Amino acid sequence: MKHRYLPMTEQDRKEMMEAVGIQSMEELFIDIPQSVRYQGTMPMSEALDEYALLRHMKELADKNAHFDTHASFLGAGIYDHHIPVVINHVISRSEFYTAYTPYQPEISQGELQAIFEFQSYICELTGMKVANASMYDGATAFAEAAVLAAGATKRKKLIVSRTVHPEARQVLATSAGAWGLEVVEIDYKDGVTDQAKLAEAIDGDTAAVLVQSPNFFGAIEDLRAIEPLIHTVKGLLVVSANPLALGVLETPGKLGADIVVGDAQPLGIPASLGGPTCGFFAVAEPLMRRMPGRIVGQTVDRNGKRGFVLTLQAREQHIRREKATSNICSNQALLALCASVYLSVMGKEGMREVGELNIRKSHYAAGRLGELPGAAPAFTAPFFNEFVLKLPEGSSVSEINSRLVKEGFLGGYDLGRDYPELAGHMLVAVTEKRSKSEIDQFAKLLEGCL
Repeated sequence: MKHRYLPMTEQDRKEMMEAVGIQSMEELFIDIPQSVRYQGTMPMSEALDEYALLRHMKELADKNAHFDTHASFLGAGIYDHHIPVVINHVISRSEFYTAYTPYQPEISQGELQAIFEFQSYICELTGMKVANASMYDGATAFAEAAVLAAGATKRKKLIVSRTVHPEARQVLATSAGAWGLEVVEIDYKDGVTDQAKLAEAIDGDTAAVLVQSPNFFGAIEDLRAIEPLIHTVKGLLVVSANPLALGVLETPGKLGADIVVGDAQPLGIPASLGGPTCGFFAVAEPLMRRMPGRIVGQTVDRNGKRGFVLTLQAREQHIRREKATSNICSNQALLALCASVYLSVMGKEGMREVGELNIRKSHYAAGRLGELPGAAPAFTAPFFNEFVLKLPEGSSVSEINSRLVKEGFLGGYDLGRDYPELAGHMLVAVTEKRSKSEIDQFAKLLEGCL
């Protein structure tokens, strides 16, 4: 035995083999026919020592293009926002980093309070009465909202705008199929939901209208106009929102939303090559008992001291399966803590300031890129920090992005991947981290690619 700290020794191996009654490891696979077994040695390197392995893994990691090496104009759901250093300090503390589901409140007060604070922040941001203890991500929260709406209204028809993130619509379609729900997609006009077509589609069988604002194109939907269309037939309005935009926009709750969901990634959560993130879920009070997941509640002990407990756990792990409203069985507590720390550090003024920076910088970029020969903004609808740029006829977004990466820039999302009619269109994201010089250089490089 070369390394005594390794848990498996030759003696351990021998004792286990004796316990199961075999003489060699080969006997474990005796039931697998030789004809289907892999013959020979797999084409991979020999075992590496610790130093060589770490060096090899670093060489592989250095091949990635990421936010520390490239200026990012890529959004489409995962954004390059500033992350205050205090966040990593807090979430790296062992009492948070290693905490699991707080089933025993008497020893989980710190974790429960952190989740309670997250719920309180989400309610304030969204303008809703109740929020749960987080969801897996924004897409699953969106699908769960649709299922809740169908159950609350006892209707089967869901109307969703095509301006909702394509991946969220895919998750919705999967969930709806399992529940036997009908999903009707409404097209867009000038980058926002076509309200005339939406009005035509809504009827007495409609459980909910589901929209995203700012939507996948970055455009801001007119929620005030959409709200009466669905409430007239006693259906529900589900809004997927960017939490950072809520620092400058009116809350969906005040605009008539019944359910507000979204992804908390913009709130201090790193991109991490695409995840994990944290979803949030908030509802009007009448829908509180139908929410998926759990709620952390505030109470007092018998001495009158403030305490926190899990409450309203309407999931199959805690109640009879036939009465469960969801099979969501966990939450993203550590990432919800990221969001809570971010919001506490930023405060109301900071949230407003970072939101305004996103708006100003993205609009400056839209103006600069719109001046490029053959390029133009695709839509005129108001937008937050993303916009759609129409490139010259015959342009390949993927080829342009490949050239931009070599120059140290992550270009915008290729909308032709999800919207065939928008081939040659780039979805450009500009956050508070992008400087004027980066935007100008990006415009110059993009012009050279056209």
